[in-house]
Amino acid sequence: MSDHFPPPLHRSLAQRLRSWFFTGLVVFGPVAVTAYIAWWAIDTVDNWVRPWFPLSLSPDGYLPFHIPGFGVVIAIVGLTLLGFLTANFIGRSLVRFGEAMLDRTPLVRGVYKGFKQVFETIFSQSGSQFRKVGLIEFPVKGSWSIVFVSSAPGEIVAGALPGKKPMISVFMPCTPNPTTGFFFYIAADEVVELPISADDAAKLIMSAGLIQPQGHAALAAMAEAAKLDKPHMETQA
Repeated sequence: MSDHFPPPLHRSLAQRLRSWFFTGLVVFGPVAVTAYIAWWAIDTVDNWVRPWFPLSLSPDGYLPFHIPGFGVVIAIVGLTLLGFLTANFIGRSLVRFGEAMLDRTPLVRGVYKGFKQVFETIFSQSGSQFRKVGLIEFPVKGSWSIVFVSSAPGEIVAGALPGKKPMISVFMPCTPNPTTGFFFYIAADEVVELPISADDAAKLIMSAGLIQPQGHAALAAMAEAAKLDKPHMETQA
């Protein structure tokens, strides 16, 4: 008699071990990656804040071990206090004075203005940038790509664009890194708006379609409706 397991039993055991391994990987992987990123962010902020904060006021000066996150608390309190001071007349005057000094500095003024506009756009509480998701027919007819809808073009760009159709700016991210992609202007009537959030769209793009949003059925229905309506619009034109 052979000392080995019969082939069916051997295959079943191997399949179970493989399934258990990947189940454990699915459970542990996201937790490990999230914990690593959180630890890296906290440690980075702590290293930034520690040199500017007196050791006599830090818990590290009294305890025999390091407490992570103290620098994050100080950074949050400091940014909140800075926002409070900037909201009054004296704070706004100081900010305008600092911006005037930076505006007179070559190279620095361009970098500062660019980053300031980006931060104001991203963290604006009243803005609607990148809060809408849409579909456009790209890269060829019959294929559809997800885009983040931004805002209408400014007066200079709108005046230079040909045609009389209302235009809108969109950002089409790449898979699996949604921070890279293509920014362009397109006719507003060529964008099919989707009833999903920007977070769901980002997950869909980063996972290459593996993580579907809750409104996946609505997304597919709208894409199909847009596909069927396209020839009708071209015939009318």
